[in-house]
Amino acid sequence: MSATVNWIPEGLDREVPSAARAYDYIAGGTHHFEADRKLGDQVLSVLPARDMSRHNRQFLQRVVRFMVGRGIRQFLDLGSGLPVMGNVHETAQQAAPECRVVYVDNERATIGHSELILRGDERTAMVGEDLRDPDAVLNAEATRRLIDFSQPVGFLMLGVTQFLHDEDDPWAITAAYRRALPSGSCLALSCFTWDNDPETMRNTVEMFQRSGRTPIVPRTGEEVRRLLGDFELLDPGLVFTPQWRPDGASGAAEERSNLYAAVARKP
Repeated sequence: MSATVNWIPEGLDREVPSAARAYDYIAGGTHHFEADRKLGDQVLSVLPARDMSRHNRQFLQRVVRFMVGRGIRQFLDLGSGLPVMGNVHETAQQAAPECRVVYVDNERATIGHSELILRGDERTAMVGEDLRDPDAVLNAEATRRLIDFSQPVGFLMLGVTQFLHDEDDPWAITAAYRRALPSGSCLALSCFTWDNDPETMRNTVEMFQRSGRTPIVPRTGEEVRRLLGDFELLDPGLVFTPQWRPDGASGAAEERSNLYAAVARKP
């Protein structure tokens, strides 16, 4: 772990693993503790999570640059995890320094870490709300301060829908956010899927069940398409993450993944 400690909130219990810090470990970051590494190793025992996290982060960076190229200068990122390792605000503000970013997460450790990491950044904020409550997210002080809903928004739900169960009605949740977005906004999704490697996904679902952590729900391509509603699906359509507009640094169009990716535009 990095010797830098200014990202650690006071009173933090390092023995309690954090999903966001475990993801940071899997992705090769430095913001994690021993308990997080143990959780990450459990995931790695059944899932090629390092490749998946790399593909997902590269997709995030490509899609943010794509949106900035379309004139979008404000982003709302649901289930964001830790804002580190070339995340949305770093990628967007490198392309256009005036970009504003609101991260949303409801894990207490993630909120505490993020507030310290983002301290002093007036164009970026963490909203500590549950994405299943669109009204709370959309009406949070930081959201209203940084996001102008009269202008197009880059709306991101990357690697998070697998934590929404069918009884949560992820299609209704996503529809509520879509209604709030103005014309010209773009919605980007990446979602765990059964369609590439069903056996690995079954093993992963069972591992989460055995560990007592929040179960995950991979979905089919058709279920993922429903999340886009009546938005216009942009080329190349619904594909695996490395196949979405790959560049020379982030893979080839024939690569597959256990994550679907899509970007759609509100007419």
